Amino acid sequence: MTKLSGGARTKDEATSVNRREQILEAAVVVFAEHGYFKATTAQVAEKVGISQPYIFKLFKNKEELFVAALDRAFDRTIRTFTEVKASGEELLRESIRVYEQMMETHPSEIILQVQALGIRDEAIRRSMQTGMHRVTSLMESKFTAAGIAHPEVEVSTFMANGMLCHIAMALEMPDLKPKHLE
Repeated sequence: MTKLSGGARTKDEATSVNRREQILEAAVVVFAEHGYFKATTAQVAEKVGISQPYIFKLFKNKEELFVAALDRAFDRTIRTFTEVKASGEELLRESIRVYEQMMETHPSEIILQVQALGIRDEAIRRSMQTGMHRVTSLMESKFTAAGIAHPEVEVSTFMANGMLCHIAMALEMPDLKPKHLE
């Protein structure tokens, strides 16, 4: 598998990248449905329509697959919030709106993050810490740039509300979601 001139990927490389994405997408769903401890790489392979050994060509074990799926979920969160274009007081409302939309369109990624909170594995904990730090830093920079007073306090409240939304979703208790003044 060599690179073509101009940095283009060969067909095999493109297929491998696409297959990796399919595996990660399936892993998010399987982990969300079954939980980290009950989910198997065989279930992920079945969902993608590949053999289980193929997964181990790309990920050395279930933990590495879970971390990659979790990182992918945080990448979506970062992309979603990066795309928020609002100023001043509208920034918070727009951020809440896109977060709620993400909860509807990618619920398995939210469930994956909730599950990861309770897993004491060091690599998974590190992934959660990094992901939470990335989201917090991004939002603090956006709130600061928007001229919001005490951005660190507002971001702390925003993140706390987000975690409550995560829990409400995981427990299927929408009445727990934070209430906002209009």
